[in-house]
Amino acid sequence: MRLTRSSSYLALLAVSSVTLLSSQAVKAAGFYIQEQSVSGLGSAFSGSVTNMNDPSTIYFNPAGMTNLDGTQAQLGAHLLVPNSELTDTGSSGLFGAAITGGDGGNPYDPTPVPNGYLSHQINNQFWAGIGVSAPFGLANEYDEDWFGRFDSIKTDLTVIDIQPTLAFKVSDKLSLGAGLNIQHADAELTSAAAAGPGPFPFGAGTEGVSTLEGDDWSYGYSLGLQYSPFESTTFGASYRSAISHELDGKIGATGTTIADFSVDGTADLDLPDIATFGVAHDVNDKWTLQGQATWFGWNNFQDITAITDESFSLLGGGLNFSPGDTVSSVVQNYQTTWAFALGAEYEYDEEWTFRGGAQFDETPTTDLYRTSRTPDGDRTWLSGGATYAINDRLNLDLAATYIFIEDQEIDVSRNNSFSSNLQTEVEADTEGNVGILAVGLTYKF
Repeated sequence: MRLTRSSSYLALLAVSSVTLLSSQAVKAAGFYIQEQSVSGLGSAFSGSVTNMNDPSTIYFNPAGMTNLDGTQAQLGAHLLVPNSELTDTGSSGLFGAAITGGDGGNPYDPTPVPNGYLSHQINNQFWAGIGVSAPFGLANEYDEDWFGRFDSIKTDLTVIDIQPTLAFKVSDKLSLGAGLNIQHADAELTSAAAAGPGPFPFGAGTEGVSTLEGDDWSYGYSLGLQYSPFESTTFGASYRSAISHELDGKIGATGTTIADFSVDGTADLDLPDIATFGVAHDVNDKWTLQGQATWFGWNNFQDITAITDESFSLLGGGLNFSPGDTVSSVVQNYQTTWAFALGAEYEYDEEWTFRGGAQFDETPTTDLYRTSRTPDGDRTWLSGGATYAINDRLNLDLAATYIFIEDQEIDVSRNNSFSSNLQTEVEADTEGNVGILAVGLTYKF
């Protein structure tokens, strides 16, 4: 990792901008969005690799397509209603001066997360399908004058995944599946930047806004298997590869008076690989118990680095940059995590199936690097849901979840000046929760 001109004003702007990519999603620990199946949500994703008998298995375990007859299509939507509160516990500007601003309010609005899947049985051994989902992303916006504005103001990150998939039924006991993940990542990120009055008692500039915009296409793969050694018991496993994006776009600042600029640049976004292992057991013809463990390779996400793609100068030539120069690099130090889920399904009659579950989901953030962009903590999920067979061809899925987020503390320094010795300190207590409502339709042709 190479960092040049660490005391430069551009570094302060780029740091404030590009590190917004590390903001926590309001859906799962880190910024992973688990909500890719309404039926899966109903049991807190305790059976997503073993007992998901609808086309959303394409996302969680492509081998599960071999349980689907004929051609089936599914559309689902999850409404996420998150709440996050940050309380200032002593944040300060340069030279230790108290920083002005409110608490930022709840930065999250209710957000829909849609997905869709199509599966087709080619013959008794082969299935083909395709899924469209948004597995990573976040959207939050604090008040422009809040106390942590030099960390972040607005974050809009969307990752769309298109997954063409094949499955092969090796035998009545073993099925295999594989998919190609075609991903598009798009980010618009803003934060405050200043070189003058206000919380920065020196210089001749004013407080402005720094921005990063960029997008990228990249590729990965998904693998899955299901094995049923006994008629009543199924084991499942799946793996989604890590995918790295290099976001190409613009880095810039406006309103600072003395250092406004706009240049072409890049920023890396390294997404984790995910491995899931599960088992489901039919207790009788009504009850199914299920559980699974999911490992997240969040250690891929170690830092956010911004690089300029063109030469430019600031402050009358006092600061000069060439293509390939690293203008900022901010450590994230995400750690590998596990999520554990247990649940059950109850087939009440031919029309209704009920399900419920709980999940514990670790945060990948660490105490030394947690920021106002990642007010994340360990999460506990409580979920319930049902499937109603409207007729032989059409099923309606319903689900609801409440997520408790463990309170955490933030205590980080940010360089927002010409001198690396002058820091903005962000100190805060965090608390939050998420409510989720979901509905889906599956049609069997």
